[in-house]
Amino acid sequence: MNNKEFIAQLASKTGYTQADTQQMVRTVVAEMGAHLEEGDTLQINNFGTFEVKKRLERIVVNPGTQQRMLVPPKLILNFKPVAAIKENLKKSQNEQ
Repeated sequence: MNNKEFIAQLASKTGYTQADTQQMVRTVVAEMGAHLEEGDTLQINNFGTFEVKKRLERIVVNPGTQQRMLVPPKLILNFKPVAAIKENLKKSQNEQ
């Protein structure tokens, strides 16, 4: 599902126009991004938790040349879904 399809489906479910729905989604995403940039953790009930974690400096090896390289530390975005979503994903994977 792309952004346009998501906005159209959300607009039909909420009764708002697509323009209003798109503006609301943009606002929510912008606010989430601003809080994550500050290092805050976002917990959305019945969905999951977003948090920024620091990945430590590490050494990797190029498999072709066997050359070792140092990868600097960096910040990554981590998402942990609630248990109900995990269970639904496991069930749908087992059915395939």
